[in-house]
Amino acid sequence: MDRGIINFKETELSNGLKLITIKKSTDLFSVHAGIKIGSIYERKDEKGIAHFVEHMLFKGTKTKSNEVLNDEFEGIGGEYNAYTDYNCTVVHAAGLKEELTKSLSLISDMLINCNFPEEEIEKEREVILAEIRTSIDDVEDYSFKRAHAAAYKNSPLKYETIGEEGTVKKFTRKDIYNFYHKYYVPNNCCISIVSSLEHEDLIKLAENYFEKWLRKDFRVKDIIVENNIPIKKITFKDNIEQSSIIYIFTFHGLDEKSELALKILNHKLGESANSILFRELREKRGLAYDVYSELDTSSFVKSLYIYTAVGKENIENTIACINSCIEKIKSEEFLFDVDTINLMKKVLKTAVILTIEDTSELCNYVLHQIIEKEDIYKFLTDMKDLKDIKKEDIYEAARTVLKDPTIHILLPKESDIFEG
Repeated sequence: MDRGIINFKETELSNGLKLITIKKSTDLFSVHAGIKIGSIYERKDEKGIAHFVEHMLFKGTKTKSNEVLNDEFEGIGGEYNAYTDYNCTVVHAAGLKEELTKSLSLISDMLINCNFPEEEIEKEREVILAEIRTSIDDVEDYSFKRAHAAAYKNSPLKYETIGEEGTVKKFTRKDIYNFYHKYYVPNNCCISIVSSLEHEDLIKLAENYFEKWLRKDFRVKDIIVENNIPIKKITFKDNIEQSSIIYIFTFHGLDEKSELALKILNHKLGESANSILFRELREKRGLAYDVYSELDTSSFVKSLYIYTAVGKENIENTIACINSCIEKIKSEEFLFDVDTINLMKKVLKTAVILTIEDTSELCNYVLHQIIEKEDIYKFLTDMKDLKDIKKEDIYEAARTVLKDPTIHILLPKESDIFEG
């Protein structure tokens, strides 16, 4: 692979909007428009407001009602949606290449002219409250919610992106509109477009639909960065059969080489279908059906998670097994040899090719690289740098990161295990 594998051009429009055009031989297009405002930028009394704005983007503009806007999106014949995460809010659309111009027209109208009808706000408030209640009913979602609440004192990671019932119920139209008006500005926006059109043609299209969007000064709040609190926390919940266990480890301040070593560690620990945790918990001991580890290297997040669901009678044995796996890695009993690193090269290369081949995945990947101020070709640097990663680097990453976890245990409410 070389740096020509993605044919892209980065342009900044006169109003500060960042545009990344990606030329690809395809009959499809994909557009991802990201506003760099997510839940980590919210004040405590704003928890869930970025997500609320995201929902309202589809509820009408100054010239189009909710019905007209969504009918026109539907008329594209492709896909359209939006999401909010810790760092940003993203609106995206994909379809046949001849529908690109229409999609840009609709997305620009949403981002620039959203009008927040009062009656639609009240309807959407109920939808979001239902979403919050659904997440409480889902054991895995609820477990992560409670684990994050236990892991942090002041960090915004303590709170769910979708918000809490209390705050969502209190938002007024003025609150929601003011948040949108403050942060939905071109100089806080990045748009990626994948299509077969030439870069200059895409730039002209973007200028046509977005250049009248007025630049505005804004300031985001300072983000509190915390390490997880080393604690074991138990929560009880009605009407569940399975219990769950979540470990949270944070790694703020780790250098790039150590993060790369951590990616190899995570793959072997619990990301792969033949991971250490899978073999030890499921294959050898039959303690759990579902077990995995997950790594989030996003700015201000920097967390490694372990999750498993087990019977309440197996809680103590499962925790002992996870702890044993961690200690055996740190003491170098589990081997990370040259074959392990070479396998990771294959895994990374496969993931890169899968992303590049998929128009929407490529568009989303590029958008987030730009929002995170990362090199689009960072995957090439990572593959090159993998050859310099030694087993000692992986063990050192394990000893640095896999310590002092937050451990959250979710138990059926009638359970008395650990009580007293």
